[in-house]
Formats: sequence, structure tokens, C-alpha cells
Amino acid sequence: MSLYAVSRENGEALYAQIARQLEQEVATAYGPGDCLPAEGLLAVRFGVNRHTLRRAIDELVESGLLERRHGRGVFVLDSQIDYQIGAGTRFTENLAALGLQPENRILCLQTLAATERVAQRLALNVGDRVFWIETLRTAADRPLCVISHFIPAERFAGLDTRYTGESLHRFLTATYGCPLRRTESLVTAVLPQGDDAKLLGMPQNRPVLRVKSVNVDDRDGSPVEYAITRFRADRIQLRINP
Repeated sequence: MSLYAVSRENGEALYAQIARQLEQEVATAYGPGDCLPAEGLLAVRFGVNRHTLRRAIDELVESGLLERRHGRGVFVLDSQIDYQIGAGTRFTENLAALGLQPENRILCLQTLAATERVAQRLALNVGDRVFWIETLRTAADRPLCVISHFIPAERFAGLDTRYTGESLHRFLTATYGCPLRRTESLVTAVLPQGDDAKLLGMPQNRPVLRVKSVNVDDRDGSPVEYAITRFRADRIQLRINP
């Protein structure tokens, strides 16, 4: 690409001029997943220092157009994934249907006492033991969501030593003969909390889509999973099906 001369006399910040030019170029010359030239090369091209160039790219990262991948560079983001939520929603099957290879990493798996909120959702008593499973879901090495699963420990004895990270719903069906059906999904836009922004590779001041859901045993309607999912809002579009 040719050199682009930024103006130091029109009153507009240099980084804003660069961000606007890069946004135009991304729209016309790049496709989803393409990598931009190295920041050093871009700084030379625009005739600015790296700090100014980096601030321009930060603007486009904040807007959801670009993404920094540690050790790899700056990439153009794909369009949003159309993620369907319905009675039989499964993360693995949803993404596979879109031609994406999902991956699931267990961040935490331990037993704890049910809080009032968890107990209410699972029809338990406060203090009853539940499994808390924290998972990170990705596709094509891109973080999509973090999920907190709460499951009655007494009903699914041994889960903490048997579950290894495959589709949780498929595991419960195959191992415990418990097919799941979603009965409730509450969606809210919130700022990421705790380590969520770091895990999802996103700024702390950009919202996530938080989905609180209850899944029941499809045979008798008893609640068996309370899940709190935090989706990257710039990568996921939720489609709610009855």
C-alpha cells in the first residue's frame, strides 16, 4: 500500500486520521481473518511513532472491527456468529452446524455449597453440595464465551472425576441417562467481571451478553443444571427460538 500523509494542521488528532483511513482500507481491501501489516511497518507508512499508531488500532479494536492476538498480530474480525438458543441448544452442535470446530477448556471443577440463588434454580436447599464447572468455549482459537455450570452433586455422583471437557449435555445423557431440555434463558448486557475480559481477550469496558439458563431432565422436568454464560457481544448474535 502507498504512503498516507496525515495532516498535522487540520486540528484532528493523528491517531483519529489513521483509524479512519485503516477502517476504510479494511472495508475495501481486507476480509475476515486477514492480518494487518506489523505495527512498526504501519507507523513508518503513516509517518508517526508506534504509540500513535497503536492508539489508532486501539480505536478499531474497541469498535469491534479488529482484534489483537497475542504474539500473532492484529486481525480483521469475522462477522458475528448466529447462535441459536432453544429447548435443545448445545454449544458443540450449534457451532458444528455453522462449520466451526468448537473447543472446550475446563477452567475449574470443584464441589461447593449451593448459594440461595443456585439452590432456588435447582430446587435444592441452601448449602446442598453442587458441582461448579467453569469452562471456556472457543472456535478457531477465538474465545467466544465463558460458562459457569452448577449441577447437583448428589444426583451426579462421580462427575468431578469422570467429566473431561467434552460436550457437558452429551456427557450427562451418555453417562447418567439424563437428556436435558432448556426451560429458561434470561439475557442481559453487562460489563465483564472477574477474569472474564482476560479469558475472552476483550477490553474490560466492552459488554458481554450474559445468559442465565435452567436445563431440566427431559423425562420428568426436574432441574439439573443452572448455567451462566458470558458471550463476547461482538462475536455472537443470539437467536432465541421458542
